[in-house]
Amino acid sequence: MTIAMERILAWKLLPRAMMICVMILTYQSVHWFMQIPEPNTQQSALVSICMGSLSGCFAVWLGHEK
Repeated sequence: MTIAMERILAWKLLPRAMMICVMILTYQSVHWFMQIPEPNTQQSALVSICMGSLSGCFAVWLGHEK
């Protein structure tokens, strides 16, 4: 690999962009859920899965930091 490519990969742009996307999607799903007048169990399960995936992504992301 070239030196320029190694520098770009060292910035870890893809993992950071993916983490930002997961955070935005979880934020939007929580706000969607709070606007529902009478949520059902399927809707609450969807938001629960989104929050769990955010927690898992955050744990993996922190586990790879040095």
